[in-house]
Amino acid sequence: MDFRPSTAQQLLIATARDFLRKRGDDSDLWTDMAGLGWPGLLIPTEHGGSGGSLLDVVLLVEELGRAAAPGPFVATAVIATSLLLAAGTTEQRRRLLPAMAGGERIVGVALLDDGGSFDPTRVAVALTPRGRLSGRKIFVEAADRADALLVTARSEGDIVTVLISKDQPGVAVTPLDTIGIEPVFEVSFDDVAISPEARLLPLDAQHTALWSALRAGALARAAEMVGAAQRVMELAVEHARTRVQGGRPIGGYQAIQHACADVVRDVDAARGLLYAAAWKTSEGLPATTDVAMAKAYAGEACLAVARRGHQIFGAIGYCDEHPLHVLHKRILTASLDGGDAALHLETVAQAIGLR
Repeated sequence: MDFRPSTAQQLLIATARDFLRKRGDDSDLWTDMAGLGWPGLLIPTEHGGSGGSLLDVVLLVEELGRAAAPGPFVATAVIATSLLLAAGTTEQRRRLLPAMAGGERIVGVALLDDGGSFDPTRVAVALTPRGRLSGRKIFVEAADRADALLVTARSEGDIVTVLISKDQPGVAVTPLDTIGIEPVFEVSFDDVAISPEARLLPLDAQHTALWSALRAGALARAAEMVGAAQRVMELAVEHARTRVQGGRPIGGYQAIQHACADVVRDVDAARGLLYAAAWKTSEGLPATTDVAMAKAYAGEACLAVARRGHQIFGAIGYCDEHPLHVLHKRILTASLDGGDAALHLETVAQAIGLR
């Protein structure tokens, strides 16, 4: 199995790293990303996209995580796009995908209920037989900017996904106060009317599509963590080389050398599991367990990298002016989004026969 990026993928990585280094986190970042075609990476060419693979997306998101770049890329360009491609109606795909590929429209995803579980079987938001939606979703990215939201709901015992506009009567968007860098929102639904055209394809297609989209989102979040951890590693090793204490660089002390070695091990192992899962998924091979292993390991290993980075840097790593705390927060939020380590380890346990 050869994990070396193709020539096109190498160009994507180099372009992303150079672009993000120059642009930083200015307010026009999403528009400029759209100009590079990134929101349409997963969208087929017939809908105005690039027709790329999930492995391409993982390589790009790794660079976004390394730069701690803001924006709703994972929510709209990965999860929402995957859902629409797999279970959207012909009219929904025709109407939304070209505009999403060009960055002109943002479609968010509202999946997480009050209980905090990413398990689709535990959805509490209710859709009545009369087509009325009630309940609330939390930690919804880009709800203030999104033109539409894909919302999971329970309807007569089944889990359905509906496409709604946040401007519909009965929809309220409220900012949430979190430690994360990316703003998130609570979206509440008070007897919101859902038309038949707002539903995705039949239930069997929706179930398969929802699990597939969740796995794609989990992989993207794992890539985000690996990219951020890579940057922590680079900063920490450079600091160990240049920070002088006791008449020599702190990297000359064995304790710091061991810490740096631990960081390298964790980053490389997390990246290996990530690439294996992304490659299998892109090739259409069974990868549910691989995705779970990649997300669970990255969630724990990359957090360990961030904490070790703070130990190497000392007090300066906690200053607002230093990027380490931003990277740490990015890793922490990504470790929870798409399911925490406990959820994905349960998938692994079931796959090997443990209960």
